[in-house]
Amino acid sequence: MAHNINFNEQTGRHSFFSVQQKAWHGLGQIVEQYPTSEEAIVHAGLDYEVIKSPLFTQGRTMSIGDSGELIEANDILVPNSFATLRTDTNTPLGVVGKDYHIVQNREAFNFFDAIVGGGEGILYETAGALGNGERIFITAKLPDYIRVGNGDDVTENYIFLTTSHDGSGSITAAFTPIRIVCQNTLNASLRSMTNVVRIKHTSGAKQRLENAHKVMGLANTLSTQLENIFNDWAKVRVTDREVRKLIQLALCPNKETFNLLKKGAEDEVSTVFKNTVDDAFEYAMISDTQQMATTKGTLFGTYNAVTGYFQNVRNYRDGEAKLQSIVMGGTAQLKTQKAFELCTDFAYSGAEIFNFN
Repeated sequence: MAHNINFNEQTGRHSFFSVQQKAWHGLGQIVEQYPTSEEAIVHAGLDYEVIKSPLFTQGRTMSIGDSGELIEANDILVPNSFATLRTDTNTPLGVVGKDYHIVQNREAFNFFDAIVGGGEGILYETAGALGNGERIFITAKLPDYIRVGNGDDVTENYIFLTTSHDGSGSITAAFTPIRIVCQNTLNASLRSMTNVVRIKHTSGAKQRLENAHKVMGLANTLSTQLENIFNDWAKVRVTDREVRKLIQLALCPNKETFNLLKKGAEDEVSTVFKNTVDDAFEYAMISDTQQMATTKGTLFGTYNAVTGYFQNVRNYRDGEAKLQSIVMGGTAQLKTQKAFELCTDFAYSGAEIFNFN
């Protein structure tokens, strides 16, 4: 497969940029310093807008004018269908329906900007447009991350985003070990991505995109306060029984279940709740991320087990349902907040919080 990098005849440049490393295809702009999002958009040739234009087809119809004359019309409007169009080149990109919402290239960079609260420090590695500009991609690294103990640094992986303007697919954001430079490497990244979020081009897509980093576990990435809390929790030892109890309390769905837990009647809780707790506890015990010195048998590991359950174990109807649950005030967001509060109480009071006073 060819590189498929877009060539803009108006500018005489290929729509691609890379920091320092020249791509195998030798196209686009090579810059020595990491650019800002505004600079990256220009370097990559992504500084164009996309609009929806009414779609017409050719035909031959007759109508009667105001004066009774016959009027021949050759263009017939196709109802509820639109062409997406680049405004800089007037190039049609695809055909979409009336409910399709365009996410502009500049808005795609908001995903990265939201990670660090304004974009300062994001390391934009590559970006570009494919075909006629109907698909774009961006890869970046984080300058830093919350570090707990000597844990792995997430900046070892690239964060990438790709979206289309032709109605062919969702907005996709994920981690990948691959630095995207063309159609080939984009396809490879789509196969090897982890912690993926997909967002349909529907109403609210732009807001969901700006919040998608939270689903990927990138909320509060530069928060020193949160980093200190997690490092303290990594030093607090917990038994397996205490881990399970904390998970039960965090995931407790209602007062009736809470009362059953309070009086020790765990056998009487619903099967659905039992299975949920079992799945989260299993994640706490066997997940690779739970076997680190900072997570195995620690309070931080318990909190990480609850957040990890919602991000990596629980099944969702689709990517938007996951986003709603974790970010937009849904069940996962409420339960992880409850887990944070319980872990905070445990750090100060220990197992006394299980006395239900």
